[in-house]
Amino acid sequence: MNRSFHPLPTLLLALCGLGAAAPAQAESFLVHSQEEYTAASKRVQAGDTIILANGTWEDFEVRFTGEGTADRPITLTAEEKGRVVLSGQSNLRLSGRHLVVSGLVFRNGHTATSEVVAFRTNKENLAFHSRVTEVVIDGFNNPERSETDFWVVMYGQHNRFDHNYLAGKSNNGVTMAVRLDSADSLENHHRIDHNFFGHRPVLGSNGGETLRIGTSRYSLEDSFTVVENNYFERCDGEVEIISSKSGGNVFRGNVFFESRGTLTLRHGNDNLVENNVFFGNGVDHTGGIRVINKRQTVRNNYLEGLTGSRFGSALTIMNGVPDSPINRYHQVEGALVRNNTLIDSEHIHLAAGSDAERSAVPIDSRFLENLVFNNDGRDPFSVFDDISGIEFDGNVANPVDAPALETGFRRSPVKLERSDSGLLYPVGDAFADIGVPRGLPVLSRNQTGPAWFTKPAQRREFGSGETRPVPDRADLARAVAGAGPGDVLQLTGRHYLAEKVLVIDKPLTLKAADGVRPVIEFERNTLFEIADGGSLRLEGLRISGGSAPDVAGNTLLRTSRYSMLNNYRLHLVDVEVVDLNVNHSFNVLTVSRSTFADEILIEDSTFQNVTGAVLELNRETDDLGLYNAEYVTVRNSEFEDIGEALMVVYRGGTDESTFGPHVLVSDNQLHRIGLSTRNRAGASMLLHGAQQTRIFGNRFEDSRGILIEHTVGEPRTRIEGNAFIGTPAPEVSGDPATVLDNTLAPGRDS
Repeated sequence: MNRSFHPLPTLLLALCGLGAAAPAQAESFLVHSQEEYTAASKRVQAGDTIILANGTWEDFEVRFTGEGTADRPITLTAEEKGRVVLSGQSNLRLSGRHLVVSGLVFRNGHTATSEVVAFRTNKENLAFHSRVTEVVIDGFNNPERSETDFWVVMYGQHNRFDHNYLAGKSNNGVTMAVRLDSADSLENHHRIDHNFFGHRPVLGSNGGETLRIGTSRYSLEDSFTVVENNYFERCDGEVEIISSKSGGNVFRGNVFFESRGTLTLRHGNDNLVENNVFFGNGVDHTGGIRVINKRQTVRNNYLEGLTGSRFGSALTIMNGVPDSPINRYHQVEGALVRNNTLIDSEHIHLAAGSDAERSAVPIDSRFLENLVFNNDGRDPFSVFDDISGIEFDGNVANPVDAPALETGFRRSPVKLERSDSGLLYPVGDAFADIGVPRGLPVLSRNQTGPAWFTKPAQRREFGSGETRPVPDRADLARAVAGAGPGDVLQLTGRHYLAEKVLVIDKPLTLKAADGVRPVIEFERNTLFEIADGGSLRLEGLRISGGSAPDVAGNTLLRTSRYSMLNNYRLHLVDVEVVDLNVNHSFNVLTVSRSTFADEILIEDSTFQNVTGAVLELNRETDDLGLYNAEYVTVRNSEFEDIGEALMVVYRGGTDESTFGPHVLVSDNQLHRIGLSTRNRAGASMLLHGAQQTRIFGNRFEDSRGILIEHTVGEPRTRIEGNAFIGTPAPEVSGDPATVLDNTLAPGRDS
């Protein structure tokens, strides 16, 4: 192995009698610095290799160019695969022909440009017949959540991206994209295969796709990109896991595991989706395939346990816009949906999105020999407009009362058995030609990504670490700082005073020891700050604001005041919160812009004498579709004398690419909520743009009313079984799909 920059000796062999020299023997350059790399990159020829020495290369913007040949490519690789880490502001740009890059890791930093890996060095110099393989991009995010960058962008033609690992992208921007923005990038015939696309957390706005091929501007052009044998695990960024915005693409043999959203044929025609496997496992909003545009073929796909609806259902065939602009919805025409198996999936939506604009129904399309079976007997089909333009024939489905589709289906019980591959097939030969063929290959996650890289778990759960006793009057700040991810701080004493803000930068639980109800007071204007990477669970505690400074705007908990790349979770279970009233506008939770909660849970808890709001989730006010929390659950708790709202949840704008917010409020007792003159919400609860709301079994007494403002999508609101005593009836505005069934009664002073 080389130990320095100097190349191996070159061997020139004379060809006897021909008077010509054979090609030079390939040279290898082992480089230890960016300066050595630059010098070597100017010398490489076809067949040569540049080797980056093991170690961390910080702030390294790699430009890799050259003219190799099919049998003598130019290679850039690691001394040992996985032991060369590019950190800080680093990236890779390659251009030329027959180049190969392998073995690199991008970690602990972000790109200085708009792309981490780009198959071009500038607009004029693209890559052709080149390959990036066994590269890891692990949480390599811009620190500003709303800043847009892409991890991988393919330009040029005939390039391959394979056996790579990409996981943890949490700022705005597509994880991987194929661009068709020049003549040399059209009809590119790229191949994207055997990659592991790991967890992409919910972004809370548009721009969270995992893979996009093309853009609407070039969507009537063909890309001819092949996407095969990739594993998509918990890719949850937005409703489009894959967004195909070009023609002639093939999506084959991929596995989608517990990923929220769909493989979406958003723009472009003549695409093929075949032999893919979707495992939802009942996870919320897991979806399958969405069909738009002309001559799309969807065949031999297996979809099981998917819960998504509307644009994220197991199978969605859309309505289009008549004479659609290029960036809207083109009519479905000539689609073929054949020999697919859909098992225990909740929704199949036909003519979806039908409204005054999207009125062009599917035409000249066929739905043939598919197996649709739900063991619970439900009918998954919903029809939103005229579907006479879809021919149904030879399909098999479970019997249901009043089916949405009368013809083209044999309604029959089907006994299923699970094969060694993990797929369910009908027992016997009666339905042998229906649904996916037996023996459909199912890719495993171990067949994807670099063989030398271990795919880590995506998050630490509460309680997954050590339990650490914290005695009476201990220094809580020191205990929090010294804890590890997933640890439990067990408070064994009865009284604690926090003199410093407790910064939570890891998943952490503070929990009462058995038989103890510890009291925590705090002398700063906040007790807990959830920093990037942090999540917090409080259990069995009593927290008092009596020692907080006598200033306006205190808060028990707050998120970082700076952008947080990592989504957080907050659980308050069996917690007593009292006397947040030393001054006005004292909140329980205050959040900042560019912070996002996967889950906020309040359960079995009590809150008394709070001058501010309990949950203020309304900092994303630019009306761009952003919001601050995905799931907000408040149940079996008591709230008394809360000056402002129990919660304010805001999602503005008209973007339809996300699923939330989801709000559940059940079985609570609420007395005198929202009566402060400083309550700008004017309500005990204000929900603007929430997508799924359930409020049931609560007792509101002498409180402000509930205000629900429907703004975008198809929001579902159910407010039922509540008692409103001395409290106005709920008000719902917008275009509601609403159930209201409650009891109204006068208050004590009426």
